[in-house]
Amino acid sequence: MPTGADHDYARLAKLAKQRRHELSLALNDKNAKAAGTSKGTWQRVEKGEPIRPTNYVKIDGLLKWAPGSCLAVLEGRAPIPSRPAKDVPGVDISERPVQDIDATVRDVIRLAMLATKSGLTSDEIRDLSDRAVRDLKDAGLI
Repeated sequence: MPTGADHDYARLAKLAKQRRHELSLALNDKNAKAAGTSKGTWQRVEKGEPIRPTNYVKIDGLLKWAPGSCLAVLEGRAPIPSRPAKDVPGVDISERPVQDIDATVRDVIRLAMLATKSGLTSDEIRDLSDRAVRDLKDAGLI
C-alpha cells in the first residue's frame, strides 16, 4: 500500500461528496452511527484529511461502495458501487468490471511466474496467464 504521501485525499473527498449527494445522504450523526463511525470521521474524509485505515471500510458502507473502494480511490483507482441483493435482506452486492478482474488475475499470474520461473519469454508468460484466465472463467471462478 502506498504511503500517506502517495494518497490522493482531495480526490477521495471529491468523490465521497459526489456519492453522498447522489444517495441523498445527510452528513449527520444518525447516518454515521448507522455505519459504525462518527460524523467527525466522515467529515475528515470529505475535507480531504486522512483517517484510520480501518475506518475507510465504514465510509465505503455509508457510500454504498464495495469494501476497499475508498482505499482504491486514494491510490488512483475507481470506487466500485454496491447495491442491495434482491433475495437477501441486509446484503449488498458489488460487481467489479470483468476487465478489472481479468487484468488483476493476469498480473498476479505474471508476477508469480517471474518470481518462480526463470527463462520464460514474455510471449510464454502472456500465453500462460491468458490460458489461466480462460481456465478460471470456464471453472466459474471469475
